[in-house]
Amino acid sequence: MSVSQTVPATGFDRFDLHPDLVRGIRAAGFTSPRPIQVETIPAALEGEDVLGLAQTGTGKTAAFALPLLDQLLDEQKPGPRALVIAPTRELASQIDAEIRLLAQFTTVETALVFGGVSLRAQVVALRRRPEVVVACPGRLLDLMNQGAVRLDGVETLVLDEADHMFDMGFLPDVRRILKALPRDRQNLLFSATMPREIRHLADEVLYQPHVVELAGSAPAETIEHALYPVPEARKRALLEHLLASDGCDSAIVFTRTKHRARRLAQDLEKAGRRAVGLQGNMSQVQRDRAMRGFRERRFDVLVATDIAARGIDVSGVSHVINFDVPNTPEAYTHRIGRTGRSECSGKACTFVTGEDWGWVRATERMIGEPIPRQQAEPFTEVEGARPARPAASRSAPGRRRDGERSRPQRSRRRGGRSRGASRPAAR
Repeated sequence: MSVSQTVPATGFDRFDLHPDLVRGIRAAGFTSPRPIQVETIPAALEGEDVLGLAQTGTGKTAAFALPLLDQLLDEQKPGPRALVIAPTRELASQIDAEIRLLAQFTTVETALVFGGVSLRAQVVALRRRPEVVVACPGRLLDLMNQGAVRLDGVETLVLDEADHMFDMGFLPDVRRILKALPRDRQNLLFSATMPREIRHLADEVLYQPHVVELAGSAPAETIEHALYPVPEARKRALLEHLLASDGCDSAIVFTRTKHRARRLAQDLEKAGRRAVGLQGNMSQVQRDRAMRGFRERRFDVLVATDIAARGIDVSGVSHVINFDVPNTPEAYTHRIGRTGRSECSGKACTFVTGEDWGWVRATERMIGEPIPRQQAEPFTEVEGARPARPAASRSAPGRRRDGERSRPQRSRRRGGRSRGASRPAAR
């Protein structure tokens, strides 16, 4: 008599997701879950709060989108039932696009909410009571104040790139939004780093979270790093040299200011490069046009401020070039995360002048290893050379923390299976 054997589920089958979601996963071309998905999806499916610490480009969107959508498909009713908050328009747009891709064989509707465009279309979309709202904090608050959206039916809250929300000064807006949400909800918070302010926010929002930390603050292993000591006056020439080198097929160049990004993109274009700028003074239409052109390879070089350091998922970026060093060591990992994505290789080049060596030492301490130096004659500057006057500190100012909020009481059900035990109303 033959004895049947249970074969362990592999790939995304291990999660026992709704069949319509499985179709969406296959249509999206996803075959094997990434580590962040393996570690977070089961807990999220059980209704637990989740704190996910991982660098950009690791698959975080699907890590929260799949359990969120699976929960919505258990019982279909008008929304908003899930709220995803992201710090930038670009990131919000990409999250919305991926949720739509995964949900393409379902009836789940989404609405995308961010500033810089007309309110009218967003108000119309919200009137349809979509199950999922993906929003930037400022515009969402505007719509809440106008009575265009109610959040008292939200069952799941996702805070993505929480540390970047702090960097951009959005935490007060986020806390105001939290007050409009029901206490009985699931919370998923994702962040690349955990500064003190984000630790406070996590303590306020999450109840006994399932914590997943991947690779700490270290950048992806698929990225080759290089520091180029160079005088300020020789940066432009060094940039041209690197862009002309073998293997530089597509590059994102980061500058510290909007003015420099605009001017550098114009100079590169005049020199014959297919370059475009991306910075905060551009309208949303201009920003969308720049990103679409870069993604479709009509431009080979994107010159950007840190507005683009998060949430831009463009495949095949071979180089990230820090024309100016970032403001903080943490921002380094966010910038260079635009290359070496999805296990592809990439190169991160950072131009370092005499005033930047303090930043170099702090960054090397954070990532736990020295960054290799590269000599590119005739551009090289002596390492450790000091400017005539000391550089001002570039660290972000501290921000005040608001008060604690009570913890929710809630439970989850999925197909008759318990999805989390009841929890006390306050802790």
